[in-house]
Amino acid sequence: MQINARIKIKRKVTQTILLVTSYSLLVTLIGCDAFVRKFTRKPKKEQIPQEEMVVAPVEYEVPIMTKEEMYRQHFLYWKSWHDELIQALSPNQNQKKKIDCAEQAITNLERLYLMLDEQRQAKLDIYLNQFKELKDAVSKDIYGQRVSFEHATAEQIKTNILRHFSYQKIKDYLK
Repeated sequence: MQINARIKIKRKVTQTILLVTSYSLLVTLIGCDAFVRKFTRKPKKEQIPQEEMVVAPVEYEVPIMTKEEMYRQHFLYWKSWHDELIQALSPNQNQKKKIDCAEQAITNLERLYLMLDEQRQAKLDIYLNQFKELKDAVSKDIYGQRVSFEHATAEQIKTNILRHFSYQKIKDYLK
């Protein structure tokens, strides 16, 4: 009798486990709204033909600048690039940045050069050549051994150009 009782208890436990498992599975599959939404087919959107965009180029007028504005603008560009070069001329700074700053400053000085009369061009040419020599020295000084000398030279060139080529002193000599 004990064996039959054990078998009956095992059957009831098995049936109970099976019933609980199937009930929870049924509730999970049917009762979960997110699960149902996940597996229901979504309706197709209407196939509306898209119109092709036509892009027409628009030409905007470039504002015409006076000689005064152009000179001031290029002078400001030169000054900012020169200031950045002076900051870059300190130990352990990026060599490419030093060279790029020097090239940009030279470019803006050359634009100033084109706006001046011949007498002022000759005067600016001296500082332009000094600046080009400084750029060559910076590009050759890979290890930064002459940084303090280059820094002092850049400061001197900046002071001279500011002294002689500010707009107030040059406004009567523009082409």
